[in-house]
Amino acid sequence: MPATGHSEGLEGIPAFTGESGPDGSAPGYRARRTLRLGVEARRQLTRRRTQISLGFLALLPFILVAAFSFGEPGRGNPQTALVDLATSGAANFTVFTLFVSSGFLLVVVVALFAGDTVASEASWSSLRYLLAVPVPRSVLLRRKLGVALGYCLFAMALLPLMSYLVGGAFYGWAPLRTPLGGSISGWELAFRLAVAVGYISISLLFVAALAFLVGVYTDAPLGAVGSAVMLVIVCNILDTITALGDWRRFLPTHYSLAWTDVLGAELVWDSMVRGALWSIGYSVVLLAWAWWHFEGKDVTS
Repeated sequence: MPATGHSEGLEGIPAFTGESGPDGSAPGYRARRTLRLGVEARRQLTRRRTQISLGFLALLPFILVAAFSFGEPGRGNPQTALVDLATSGAANFTVFTLFVSSGFLLVVVVALFAGDTVASEASWSSLRYLLAVPVPRSVLLRRKLGVALGYCLFAMALLPLMSYLVGGAFYGWAPLRTPLGGSISGWELAFRLAVAVGYISISLLFVAALAFLVGVYTDAPLGAVGSAVMLVIVCNILDTITALGDWRRFLPTHYSLAWTDVLGAELVWDSMVRGALWSIGYSVVLLAWAWWHFEGKDVTS
């Protein structure tokens, strides 16, 4: 009987006999079907760092409520700080939670999801085995980055959602009170909160791209995460030096608090548009750099 490329193996499973497809690949092999998004998402969800990070974000509103229970914030001043208005309702509690977490906590979470995803595979010496499956390098990076950004977006949605629910349960569902004495409610409130969360997500895209770039260079996950966080801290320090003048506008974190413009009587877009464009621009360059390096990298771990 002529050879067909397969013979019957154990329990009727076809055994590969060594023949290849027209392009030299194994019969049935499709590069785009390797390391599917669902598989990678489940792998990342089982990671302890993913579970702890998401769990802490869900727990943070309860921690803040407990902290506020130890004292009474100041009231009565028509121009008060966000912390003084935090317990006036669910909306103000959500805004305060975003304000205190966007500068560092969310930076760490985003850097962790994006910087650890490739570096951890290298640290476990499993990266070379993924490429030997074979998973094409560009496919591996797309899957890894896509899942990492997906968890970043989930984290960005989880924190304000939990904050709003916890704030409403403990402080009521009053309209948003602004530091200037105005109030925002209804669909306008929902829209402005969505704009704030969306802008913070875009501004942190730079952090994800930076951590991802460092992650393809190193096999130390903490090094990738720490490098991204450290650079953000350095940028924030430089941004406080007024002697730099207009040069500070080129820093990727200069517009990080532009989302607070949603608290004004009218929604002002200028700073948020500039911040979003800078973050996207930096991210494109950093991700292109990551692809270029990884495509020619000698993977030994």
